[in-house]
Amino acid sequence: MKRYLPLNSIQFAALAALLGVASLSPALAQQDYPQKMIRIIVPFTAGGSSDVQARMLADQLGKFYKQTVVVENRPGAGGHIGGKAVVDAPADGYTLMLGSIGLHATYSIYPKLAYNPGTDLKVVTVLAEMPHVVVATPKLAAADLKQLVAEARKNPNTINFGSAGVGSSVHMIGELFKLTADAPITHVPYKGSSAALNDLMGGQIQLMFENPPTTLSQIRAGKLKALAVTGKTRSAALPEVPTAIEAGIPAFQATSWTTVAVGANVPDALADKLNADIRKVVATPEFQKGLLDLGMTPVANTRPAANKFIAAEKARWEKVIQQGKLSAE
Repeated sequence: MKRYLPLNSIQFAALAALLGVASLSPALAQQDYPQKMIRIIVPFTAGGSSDVQARMLADQLGKFYKQTVVVENRPGAGGHIGGKAVVDAPADGYTLMLGSIGLHATYSIYPKLAYNPGTDLKVVTVLAEMPHVVVATPKLAAADLKQLVAEARKNPNTINFGSAGVGSSVHMIGELFKLTADAPITHVPYKGSSAALNDLMGGQIQLMFENPPTTLSQIRAGKLKALAVTGKTRSAALPEVPTAIEAGIPAFQATSWTTVAVGANVPDALADKLNADIRKVVATPEFQKGLLDLGMTPVANTRPAANKFIAAEKARWEKVIQQGKLSAE
């Protein structure tokens, strides 16, 4: 019968390096994290909804960890330049991403990506969920959703709607409107919502299906007019704006959502720690109020619940991609 001597500290360290710390002990994977600066990559331009949420999270997570947390914008390719940067980063938990529908549910629009978002990214949690608001330049004659549909049908493809990029939530909800309302409008993609909003206020495009945080100040200042919100109920941030259901288009109902994600090779034990810590941050009154004031609903669910939610959303938006014959090629 063979006898095995206990490992000394040097042998244990070598074995841990070989097998991976997480596989030996979840506690070891979490030990002393974090010890240096954390990055949150936003795969869109500064000023958009994802950027706003990332900066709120960076501020509160930095206080929670007593470490510097910085936001880095990596826009382009519907968010996939930022997504690939997260995948290529060291799998040590110090590079996070503020993910979105485009990164987790509609990436099949890009058939030639250099990575697979479905397998190369690991979702830590769904951070927040929100309806979108249909906003138009004041120059557009339509004053509500019914008039918008009528004008689009009367003058097909003369109304242009901007988005944060192909496959983004701002794009996909516009495509959902086209399908459910039978309203022929034309998509104009931008490298982020900020550029699209500038053109919307300048009259170069007429319409957007944007997140509330990005548009509230312009709506309240009268620079944009809100035609409808896409949630089941009116938004607390825009209580005077009717829902699409009230406008007689019940199928035009959707929310967008954001995640915190890491590269797939980040150990599960570390992803679990991040999940627990982020949920504590989101549960604070300050963070909750910050989201609610911007028209967003805090979520911060468990990792299994987040993956289940995203699987259902991916199935839903895949139908829109197929029906609309959408592709970034």
